[in-house]
Amino acid sequence: MENLSPELPNTPYRGRLAPSPTGYMHLGHAKTFWEAQERCRARGGTLILRNENLDQARCRPEFVAAIFEDLHWFGFDWQEGPDCGGPCAPYHQSQRVTFYRDAFERLKSAGFLYPCVCSRKDIEAALAAPHASDDQEPVYPGTCRQALRPDSAARKISWRFRVPDGETISFTDGRLGGQCFVVGRDFGDFVVWRHDNVPAYQLACTVDDATMRITEVVRGADLLVSTARQILLYRALGLEPPAFVHCPLMTDDAGLRLSKRHDSLSLRQLRIRGESPQAMRSAWGGVCSG
Repeated sequence: MENLSPELPNTPYRGRLAPSPTGYMHLGHAKTFWEAQERCRARGGTLILRNENLDQARCRPEFVAAIFEDLHWFGFDWQEGPDCGGPCAPYHQSQRVTFYRDAFERLKSAGFLYPCVCSRKDIEAALAAPHASDDQEPVYPGTCRQALRPDSAARKISWRFRVPDGETISFTDGRLGGQCFVVGRDFGDFVVWRHDNVPAYQLACTVDDATMRITEVVRGADLLVSTARQILLYRALGLEPPAFVHCPLMTDDAGLRLSKRHDSLSLRQLRIRGESPQAMRSAWGGVCSG
């Protein structure tokens, strides 16, 4: 794929930070990102910052500004990104739609995609539509696989990737070891292009990691099943997937995983309170593994 293979220097390791400006980043983001940076440093690699701002309804300018301010305050240092450029620019997802459209058209032409009018509510109401374990995305029951529903003319269309039911997707995680997911049981046909004409996360993330020549993806363990989905996209596009490292999620005192609703643990509030990034990092111990 021509535009998925930009000419780059022979860099042995390329890692990335990929925050989304839909709220202030919290301490859990920082811990996972710090592991990504430490693994990159240990391998003498290049760290890329990517602004995942496709969801324009939720992304706000103040959150974009906070990404750079809070990450720099915490001690992050990237070599490519929206603020410093690089050979894989642009680094704002909102400026990379032509890459996603090209991949979408290739998948569609090859017969991997089909149109769908089902809403999330439709899927959850369908019989035998269990929830996946990572992101609570319901397993699509295949309603539109063969043909659009009779009421499709009055409904918005999204495009789904047709998964190979029954196949086991396996990969070795750099932190959690061997992982296996059964297609059709652990996840089903997934959206790659939304009904509002925006590329979905699975497609955008896969295309960006490919075009930016990322060699290892470090992210939270809540995205393990997404990795299985993305491996299918890599294969359909004729691309080699990167290595993957999934980090345990940070939880609050009640055992709930941190989210952007945990304002008191946002990097912005920690900075305002005068907390020390060095002290927080020291409390983690050696997060870099492998």
